Amino acid sequence: MLTLRELQLDFAAQVYDDEARGMDTRLRANGLTGARRLQVYRNNHLSSLTEALHAVYPVLHRLVGEKFFEHLATHYVRAYPSRCGDLHEFGAQVPELVSAFPGMEALPYVRDVASLEWSYHEVFHAAEHAPLDVARLASIAPQRYGELKFSMHPASRLLESPYPVLRIWQANQPDYGGDGVVDLQTGANRILVIRRALDVEFELLDRGDHAFLSALRDGKDFTAASDAASAVQSDFDVGAALQDFVARLVVVDFAL
Repeated sequence: MLTLRELQLDFAAQVYDDEARGMDTRLRANGLTGARRLQVYRNNHLSSLTEALHAVYPVLHRLVGEKFFEHLATHYVRAYPSRCGDLHEFGAQVPELVSAFPGMEALPYVRDVASLEWSYHEVFHAAEHAPLDVARLASIAPQRYGELKFSMHPASRLLESPYPVLRIWQANQPDYGGDGVVDLQTGANRILVIRRALDVEFELLDRGDHAFLSALRDGKDFTAASDAASAVQSDFDVGAALQDFVARLVVVDFAL
């Protein structure tokens, strides 16, 4: 006799597999066979997760169209089954999947647009954080400044793309009033996605700022982050940049 855990795992596996058999004999439903009831579960499961993906990726949905998005979502739900009770965690691998999906060759920017949408989603649901303790920072001996590892606000993400993904995102918003034309040759975007209060904002960064923040995000110390920024922007003012990012709650903590 199956244990409850075995029964639950078997049921979950068969929800994802249209060809699976056996669980239908263990389901009882008035007016429906076990197989039909299982199919209802499958349909509802796919429908709810597709709606969840649509809510996170509305621009992707608009770019590829309704039918293609449903096809993509069906493939994603089966290739990346939800492993978490928090539905907000579902959908992280869509940018990876869409870039390799057949038919996407004509839309090379789609992966980066999807990455921007996932960044927006993560930032919206991320935790708050208090401002950096400037008094504690002032207590650090100057000779140790280079060893400091600064932390970015948890409700922030960085994105870099060779395409004008922010313009693409803006041109595909429901309330956009422009002509919707996007010139893919206008250059790369380096974007800071950050939530302030309840508003998610996008900021275009120059090369130095992006290199500096990327190094901090990756756990590099202040010396390494400064070197990374100076390598791409010779006139980068690391002191002014750090002061600005602390004041605007982009950088919110540090450790030795």
